[in-house]
Amino acid sequence: MGTPSLRERAALFHALSDETRLAIVERLRTGERCVCELTDTLEAAQSRLSFHLKVLRESGLVECRRDGRWAYYWLKPEAFDLIDSASKSMRPTPSAVATQKEKCCA
Repeated sequence: MGTPSLRERAALFHALSDETRLAIVERLRTGERCVCELTDTLEAAQSRLSFHLKVLRESGLVECRRDGRWAYYWLKPEAFDLIDSASKSMRPTPSAVATQKEKCCA
């Protein structure tokens, strides 16, 4: 698995940039959850929760399956490998750290 593209990194970090979406990720860490359980636990309106779940799905962090009228969601572990890779790709290089000490303009 290589470094995600800029578009993929933006989608991942955008998906994680919202408190409600982070709360959803927290709830899904222990396994699959029904949307009704997430609605109750997060005390969120179904339409609001659907929007946030859509963002998480489109970023590749969450997967979904339908069973009758209910939808079940879970985290995709490989997506978190992408987050690790994306984060590592943005770290300053050793040469960048060394040049921070030099002045550019007088």
